[in-house]
Amino acid sequence: MYLKVKNKKIEIKELKTFSERFKSLKFDLYKNELCLFFPKKKKLSTYFFCQRVDACFTDKNNNILYLHSNIKSEKRIIHLKAKNLYILPLDTADKLIIGDKLNIIEK
Repeated sequence: MYLKVKNKKIEIKELKTFSERFKSLKFDLYKNELCLFFPKKKKLSTYFFCQRVDACFTDKNNNILYLHSNIKSEKRIIHLKAKNLYILPLDTADKLIIGDKLNIIEK
């Protein structure tokens, strides 16, 4: 799956298991080039993230409810109305608009 933002395609990696979700970007020193997808997740904790990220919370139809850009480490964000969480590469959330639907392309 890919997320299309303007003219750029970003690969989506779905994290399903507990260990994948727990690890996510923790202790990752390399720049994030992927979009991490957390189904059925309403909370974000950036503890031990070694880089800044953007976050997008969506409903079950992938309509954007909340956008957070340039989130630094050691932050917690909770949105109870959200159903899915996307962690995006830095400066991607600036190109998205709240209320729009995410443009997800299947392979």
